[in-house]
Formats: sequence, structure tokens, C-alpha cells
Amino acid sequence: MLTSIKNNNFKYESQKLGMMYFRVAIVLFGAQLLMGLIAAIQFLVPGFLFEVFDFSVARMVHINALVVWMLFAMIGSVYYMLPDETGIETVGIKLGKLAFWVLTAAIVVVVLVYIFIQIGPGKESTIWLINEGREYLEAPRWADIGIVVVILIFYYNVFFTFIKGRKTGIMTVMVANLLALAGLYLAGMFFTDNISIDQYWWWWVIHLWVEATWEVFVGTLAAYALVKIIGAKREIVEMWLWIEVLMLFGSGILGLGHHYFWIGTPEYWWEIGALFSSLEPVPLVAMFVHVLYDWGKEQGESGSKPAITNTPAMAWIVTNAFGNFLGAGIWGFFHTLPQVNIYTHGTQFTAAHGHLAFFGAYATILIGMMYLGIQGSVGAKRMKATFKSKMAIFLITFGVLGMTVALTIAGYEQVLIERAELGGGWDAFFTAQNLPWYVQAQVWRTIMGVVTFIGFVYLVWDLLTIGKQAQAEN
Repeated sequence: MLTSIKNNNFKYESQKLGMMYFRVAIVLFGAQLLMGLIAAIQFLVPGFLFEVFDFSVARMVHINALVVWMLFAMIGSVYYMLPDETGIETVGIKLGKLAFWVLTAAIVVVVLVYIFIQIGPGKESTIWLINEGREYLEAPRWADIGIVVVILIFYYNVFFTFIKGRKTGIMTVMVANLLALAGLYLAGMFFTDNISIDQYWWWWVIHLWVEATWEVFVGTLAAYALVKIIGAKREIVEMWLWIEVLMLFGSGILGLGHHYFWIGTPEYWWEIGALFSSLEPVPLVAMFVHVLYDWGKEQGESGSKPAITNTPAMAWIVTNAFGNFLGAGIWGFFHTLPQVNIYTHGTQFTAAHGHLAFFGAYATILIGMMYLGIQGSVGAKRMKATFKSKMAIFLITFGVLGMTVALTIAGYEQVLIERAELGGGWDAFFTAQNLPWYVQAQVWRTIMGVVTFIGFVYLVWDLLTIGKQAQAEN
């Protein structure tokens, strides 16, 4: 990808900016996987890097790098697709480039603070300069404000480009969704003395940000990619996008309720949360199946061979449709059912769901968009899969599925021993973590993490070289 952009067949500066975001995203993706491996080893060998690079820091960087690389790739995807959809150069592109450098510099500083300073005293200055102390939202307050400013600049660029250019259904949904994307993040920028109220707003960022705005975002990217790769009918993808908006912003808000019981809210939130959270992946899968059915039917009637203009991107989008349904839908549903969640909450079941959901729902589509970006950068009409791209998707997918199964087994052991038999106290927690099933599952989680990282190496290798190959073949 780094070399492909030098070929530079882009008509628009916006698409060059999108590729800049992709490059930072892939570096952060690698950092996320590396930190995950360190944390996995520390699970098995608690003394590994003790007081040098502790588990709490490795885990914190692992999770935050996940969120940030996806945010970079999402912004890059929009800058890439925006000129295509609107027919004009992005408004305020120089401001957009400035925001990119500001965000990148801020992320570097925050990561360095995480690694070298790590923690601070329990006072206001720590919240502003070191760590806010909230799980998954550890960024210091200055970085929070910086992220909001960058997202507002991004939204300004997208909104005024949309107003000035061609107005497609895909971009209409994108523009509406980006407003919610920026707005929901604000819910995590204040705290209250009441832990239940504070956790309530924390969950609005941690889960609703993902369950509503990110899911719709993914839907718009999938719609755009299907139109570009196989010439899907716009009326079909746009119809399903609007259905997705209705279901996700309705079911997403209510689906968030599967967390509420555990922060002191009424018991009825169990049932509401479990029911509606299960509906969220349905529209995306339905759109994909509908589009493929119509496309296959047309190909069959015309007697022509399937016309896929970007095979690696299409492979990742197929993985996205069903990975989303499996990770966010199936694994999420059986974990959040009220009768089950009373035992599984806070166990490795949560980690199993989280790994497969983030990979299946988001990482896959964003990698697919990177391949589309490379195709555009070299001006190739068609881009075929290589051995490296096949190895990348196989090893990464196999590795993540392997981690998910291993963590599910570890979670089952915790539920059976720690929760059902021993009652869920601290003694039960440590007893469960030392039993063979749990330890063996964590060993396999680490092995599958290594497999995933090898797949990532293949992915980077392919992104660096596939553009030249596609250019030569065209």
C-alpha cells in the first residue's frame, strides 16, 4: 500500500488523503496485534515483562489501538469514496490534511504516555494529561477534545461536499450517521459522582457508538463497495441501508439495555436488551444476500462469467457479511440472553464475543476498502487475488476464529466452576483461572494469536506489492 500510492492515478486529493489514513491504520493494526500477543503471554506467564510493561498497559494499548486504527480506516474510507459518490473534490481538503496530521501526532503522544508514564495520582491533572481511568476510554481529556475537533472538521468536509455535489442515497445515510458518530462520543467526556449514572453514559460510548453508528457506517461502506466491485443495483443497497438505519438506531438504543441491569437499573432491561441487540446484524446480511442473488441471477441470464473487479476486496466483504452475523449476532446473542448473562457477564465469553464481533463486523470491511484504495491508486480496472492475499485472509480469519473458540471454552469453564459451583467470589475467580481447561484455552488463544499475526504479515506484504502486479496485468 505504501508503494502503490506512489503510482498515484488518483484524480482527487481526497483519495490521496484517504490512503494516508489507511497507512496509519495498518500500522496501528499491527500495534494492536502485537500488544494483544504480549497480553496473552502475560496471562500464561504473569512475570513476563513485570514492572517493565505490565499486563494492564498492554491490554489498554491493545484495546485503544483497536478503536483508533478502525477510526483512521473509517475516515480514510470516507475520504476515498466521497469524490466517487458526489462527483466533486472534497470541500476543505487542506483543512482535512491538517486534521490528519494533528490526529496522528495526538495518537503518538497518547500511546507514548500510556507506555512510559502509564498512571498518575488520583487528581484532576491526571484526567487531563495522563489517563481518564475509564476502561476502553483511557485517553486523557485533552486527547478527547482533540478527537472531537478532528471529527468535526471531518464532518464539515463531508457535509459541505455532500451539499455541493451529487446526492446519492449512500452518502445521505453516511452524512446523517456521521453526525451521530460525533455526537455519541461526547457522552464519554464527562463524569458524575454516582457510579451507576457514570457507567450509563460510559456504555453509550462503548457500546452504542459501536452498535448503532459503526454498524450503519459499515453498511454504507459495504453498499459502496458492492456497487464498485460487482455493479450492484443502487436501489437495492440503498433500500437496505434505510432499513438498517431504522433497525439499528431503534434496536441499537434498546439493545444497549443488556448492560443496564449490572449498573443498578431495573431487571426488565435484561429482556429488552437481549431481544433488540439480536436484531442488529440482520439488515447488513440481508442486503448482501439480496445483492448477490440479483447479481448471480443477472450473470446467469446473460450467460457471462461473474464480473468481480477486485477479488481480494470482495473476499473481505463476504467475510464481513457473515463475520458480522456470527460475531456480533450469534456470539453476542447467546452471551447476552438474560438467563445466560447472569453467569457469563465479565467472563471470557465477553472477550470471545468482542474478538469475533470487532473482526467480523469492522476489520474485514475496512481491509476490503484498503484493497479498493490500492486498485484506485494504480488505475487498474481489475485486481485479482494473489497467494499472499489468500494466505492473509485465511490465516487472519482462522486465527480470530481459533481465539474465539479458545476464549469461549475458557468462559465456559469460568461459568461452570467459578459462577455455578463456587458462587462467583474472589476465591472462585482464582480457582477457576488455575484449572486445566482455562489454562489450556489461554494457551490456544496465544497460539491462534500468533497465527493471526502471521496472517497480518502476509496482509501487509500483499498490500505493498499487489498494486504493481495489478498494474502490470492491466
